[in-house]
Amino acid sequence: MSTPLIGLTTYREEAAWGVWKQRADVLPAQYAAAVEASGGVPVLLPPSDPAGAAAVAARLDGLVISGGADVDPGRYGEDAHPRTASWRPDRDAWETALLDAADAVGLPVLGVCRGMQVMAVRAGGALDQHVPDLVDHEEHSPGADAFGEIAVSTVAGTRLAGLVGRQLSVNCHHHQSVRTHPGFDAVAHAADGTLEAMEAPGERFCVGVQWHPETAADVGLLAGLVAAAASYAEAR
Repeated sequence: MSTPLIGLTTYREEAAWGVWKQRADVLPAQYAAAVEASGGVPVLLPPSDPAGAAAVAARLDGLVISGGADVDPGRYGEDAHPRTASWRPDRDAWETALLDAADAVGLPVLGVCRGMQVMAVRAGGALDQHVPDLVDHEEHSPGADAFGEIAVSTVAGTRLAGLVGRQLSVNCHHHQSVRTHPGFDAVAHAADGTLEAMEAPGERFCVGVQWHPETAADVGLLAGLVAAAASYAEAR
């Protein structure tokens, strides 16, 4: 099978390296490393003009909508919670356009953390803007750069369960969660009831997870995406 090209959306932030301190397009290297470990070639996709999304999707074999800042609550018709901050209109628009383009050609898609939330909002869903308000703890996002370690149960017979098993421990860093997700099936929950994964029904690989699979030694979820992308490339 051919080596698939996997697009990874990136942050655009102030960054410092060497003698430089300026706006840069960045992404934790674990994403690319996980794609490479699974047999794919990572391609970084910084926020760009949404009009170019279809051209990008035509050249990719798979797409990862990466983690990052909160989604603009205006996109699902709500005012911002006091803890909702720093949304990125450029990323919201770009990633929504990429998902539109991916749907149009059947491109395999994985949404990671914020990525799952973008997928849900694009589909007409909404978010709970601060999970601790619902579950009375902050284990999903302990603060700073620490990940929460969360036990997750998947739904038997789903694509996700076939890739990661029925029970697993995951690394989370999200203070928001998906409340509604039209067109997607809920396929994993934390013990406190928080939705941790969703997937589209049918044969196409289209999965969103709230956790960060790129940080785990077992990159089974990324391997599933890369396998689906390889099949997509062969079928083109």
